[in-house]
Amino acid sequence: MPTTRQKRSGSAAAALVLALGLALGLHDAFGHVAPLLKGTGCQARARGQDFHLAVGQAGIAATIAGVAQRRAMPDRAVTIAYAAALQESKLQNLPYGDRDSVGIFQQRPSQGWGPTWRLEQPVYASTKFFAALAAVPHYRSMPVYQAAQAVQHSADGSAYGQYAYPAAILARAFTGRAAHAVWCWYGTGNTGPATWRSAQLSAAARELRRTFGRQDMITTGDPVLVVRVRRARDGWAEAAWLVTHAGAYGIREVRCAGLQWSAASGRRGWIAQRAGRRAAPPPRGTVVLG
Repeated sequence: MPTTRQKRSGSAAAALVLALGLALGLHDAFGHVAPLLKGTGCQARARGQDFHLAVGQAGIAATIAGVAQRRAMPDRAVTIAYAAALQESKLQNLPYGDRDSVGIFQQRPSQGWGPTWRLEQPVYASTKFFAALAAVPHYRSMPVYQAAQAVQHSADGSAYGQYAYPAAILARAFTGRAAHAVWCWYGTGNTGPATWRSAQLSAAARELRRTFGRQDMITTGDPVLVVRVRRARDGWAEAAWLVTHAGAYGIREVRCAGLQWSAASGRRGWIAQRAGRRAAPPPRGTVVLG
């Protein structure tokens, strides 16, 4: 874990989305910043706030929430993890950092977090973070910055505090506590028929299990992946992961609790399924949560 902080700069619009938001004030950090990547992007909505994220950032947020669900960590733990990740990397999986720091949380191999190649895997990095957080006595009742600092051991632990509010809102959206709160849109060609392959649903299923843990899944139809969930909020957490990874796996549609998201019209977010459409077989590349 780094003991000093370098000012990280780059041309990546993903980081700039968050950086501009912070410059405008943390209370409105995400709500009044238009996405800079007009062809692709994601939105998280909770408590009347709309936060705009790059697809990669949203995918990492969904993965952190998924690992927390697998480990049965409370929403407070997700908030703490987001505050740490926003401060350390702006929710990006960085291959560099101060000294030997890498990844979402800028964890250091030399400090016992694990090998570099594994720390650059969001599932592994999140697992290590939550394992360390779970060992902190009374972390649930601590201020967010204190709990994050107890894990990170940063030179300035108070810096995590500035992200406590957006982290709490994002946690509501990505853990599924706020239903149908996350959606994404993709540029042309990312999830169209020409790029779709049936094997991608199998790959998505494997990664979903790796992130969220054991899943009751079956593949049906043309094919369609059906995932059985125990609670409604679990379904919405997994839906957030699926829409944020749709471009990577060629997922065309996600259905959950009578609503659907379509890659072809992602900006519309989650819309109600029509009665006739519910009875019709889902199109290939669909994931059904229920």
